[in-house]
This record gives sequence, C-alpha cells and structure tokens, in this order.
Amino acid sequence: MPSQDAASASALTTDQYELTMSASHLAQGRTATATFDLFVRRLPPERRFLVTAGLADALEYLEKLRFTADDVDYLASLGTFPAPFLDYLREFRFTGEVWAMAEGESAFPGEPLVRVTAPLIEAQIVETALLTFVGHQTAIASKAARVALACGDRTFVDFAARRAHGPDAALTGARAAYLAGASGTSNVLAGKRYGIPLSGTMAHAYVMSHDDERDAFRAFARDFPEASVLLIDTYDTLQGARHVVEVARELAAEGIQIQGVRIDSGDLASLSTQVRAILDAGGLHDVRIVASSDLDEHRITDLLQAGAPIDAFGVGTQMGVAADAPALSAVYKLVEYDGRPVQKRSPGKASLPGRKQVWRATRDGRIVGDTVGLESETGIDGSPMLARVMAEGRRLDGAGFGSLADARERCAAGLASLPPRLRALGRSEDAVPVGVSAGLEELGRSVTA
Repeated sequence: MPSQDAASASALTTDQYELTMSASHLAQGRTATATFDLFVRRLPPERRFLVTAGLADALEYLEKLRFTADDVDYLASLGTFPAPFLDYLREFRFTGEVWAMAEGESAFPGEPLVRVTAPLIEAQIVETALLTFVGHQTAIASKAARVALACGDRTFVDFAARRAHGPDAALTGARAAYLAGASGTSNVLAGKRYGIPLSGTMAHAYVMSHDDERDAFRAFARDFPEASVLLIDTYDTLQGARHVVEVARELAAEGIQIQGVRIDSGDLASLSTQVRAILDAGGLHDVRIVASSDLDEHRITDLLQAGAPIDAFGVGTQMGVAADAPALSAVYKLVEYDGRPVQKRSPGKASLPGRKQVWRATRDGRIVGDTVGLESETGIDGSPMLARVMAEGRRLDGAGFGSLADARERCAAGLASLPPRLRALGRSEDAVPVGVSAGLEELGRSVTA
C-alpha cells in the first residue's frame, strides 16, 4: 500500500521552473510526446550497488495527480503565469506511460530506474515529485541493505523515526528499510500503513519513573508478558542484567518469561559478553540480547567479528538518514522528444539518448553485469529489467511487481545474487558492472544538438 503522502501529495510538489517551462511549452505549442529517464549518475564512494524503492508511491502520485482550484488560484495570485496555462492546469491529468525496475531490485548508476513517456508538459511537471519518491526511498533501502548484509542471520529493526527528516521521511524510510531486510519497525504508522511488524522495548524514562529498576522490570513484564524486552543500561548495565535474573525468577512463578534485554550504551561487545554470562548463569539461556546506540553496518560487522553474543540490532539514525550518503545523484533527463533522440553533453553530466532498456546477465545465480541499450535492440545478453507499469495514466495489473512482501523477497534474492566484491561493505574503487550496447553508442555519436 502506498504512503499517505503519495496519495495526497499536492500537484505543487514541484519546482517553480517546471511550471514556467511548461507554460512556455504550451504557449509555443511544444506538446508532443517526450521520454525522460530517471537514473542515478554515480554511486557514492560508500556504495557498490543500489536497491530500488519508491515506485509504488510514484505511481500512486501520478495516477491521482490533480491541480485543485486552490492550487490554481495560488498560482494565479503570483502574476507569473498566463491565463491559458492556468486553464490548462485546471484540467491537468497524467496520461502517460511508465516503465520501471521492480522495487527491491539491485541496480547500478547510469541505468534507467524509471522511464516516463507522456506529453511533454505532463512529463516535465512530475519531475520533482518522482525524484523525491524514488531518490529518497532508494537511498534508505540501499543503506538498509548494507545493514542486512552486515547482520547476516541476525535480525535488525528500524528505530529511525525520531531522527528522520520529518514524519513523511520516517514513514517512507521505514517502508524502504523493511523492503531491504529490516524485520520490523518502531514506527506505529508504518505498521498500520504497510503491515510492517512493530517492535519496541522501553525507554530510560520508564525505568527512571520507578523508585527501583527492578520495579520497572516487574511492572513492564507483567503488563507486556509477550513483549518483555527490558532496557538494562539506565544506571549500570551489569547490575541491570543481575536485576533481570532476579525479577525473572520471581515472575516465573506467574508463568511470565522475560523475552530479552537491550543495551543502548557503552562498549557493546564487552558488555554483551558479560551480560550473556550473567543471564546464562541465572538460567536465562533463552533471553535474547538486543543492541542499539548509533549502529550502522560497519559497527555491526565489528561487533559480530569480535564475537559479541548479540541476537538482534536496533538501527536508527545512521540508516534513517543514510548518514554516509544522504543524497543520491538521482536525475531525470529528457532523452527523446517528438520521436527525436536528444542528449545532454555537459561535462560530467552527460546523458544517453533514446528510449532504453536494461538487460541483466547472470551466471550460476550471480549477476555478471548489466547492459543499457536501445529499447528496439535485439541480441543483447540477459533479461530485460524494465517493465511497463503504467499506461494512459493508470497503473497496470499483473505488472509482476506485487506487494511490499514481494519486493522484500526480491531484494533478498538480489542481494544473494551480487558477486562478493559488490557485497563487500568497504569503500569501492571497482568499476560499476554496467555497459552500453553498440546500438546505443552509435546513436550517441549520431545525435546532434
């Protein structure tokens, strides 16, 4: 299910120059069909691949896009736009076609993630919104996928809501993190909206509101016997673990079993080892240890390599804002207008002309590489990655993209198909496994300004 902001996003979620260009297009009669590619120019040094996300919201937005009377009145009040253009906006609908990679696919820079074909003005106006939907969620999913790789067979939960860049970012970020492998989220709205399992423990404030730490543990375990993960580092982590053992023995007579403990500060490797020993000595072998505190894929890798007996991780800030690469170089470029291929040639920002497809070659279940070629080309090794998901402004049934659960499974399979060098978490100097077909290269040489 798409997010609330996608369903209700204003048509004014656009940059002003999209509207001034569109007004000029209308005045000059430039209303023929145009094709735009949405792609990421280059990977940040901290990334070796992307995980596509945000398509569901993008399609929801396109299908429901309208300029309300209030929107048009506001634009009229600016004194910038001519009356014929304002009249055009009153009847505006997106009537175009969209091809895209499925959500959850592994992807690489330079290849179209989304391809939009529509009358020029329609395709132009939607640029900003599409970049926000796809760019943001792809950034978060790509970070979360690295966390998933670091965790291996351990689970991790999205704890990022309070550090996200606003409620909408927290909501869609939770969706992207779940798509990429998180087992759940602390964000209750995301649980309702997307059906993501909810997960949470308690805060230090809960413990401090009681006269004694043990009273806090008793009360919480009695009130939530099926979800009794106790935060033990409010005062002294090791003493907190001993208190858990004491309380667990008392509550066992009531048929209540402590589910887990959480450590949110200090030397997590050392503390988790000592806590595990205390719990085991107290007979609490089944009590899980959850760790949090500004974790990312690198800290998790270090903890697991150190042998830390941590069963699950709560990952917040670093994942929720994709802290090491908070913005992708996602762009949306015109590649064809009125049947004529066009190409941007700016140094460092060149684009490839024409309507394109992406073919992915695999061998023994591993990705060998992608080839970006012309839609009409034949004989390219691999399977096509772009599928038509919208026609005449309506989402298509049976596009094969399925539910959020399907995207989650697709992501897991995609991560498993990455060769080891792309699964590695360090900074990468490797060449991106994307080539350009002979036909596309030839078209690029032949296109004139």
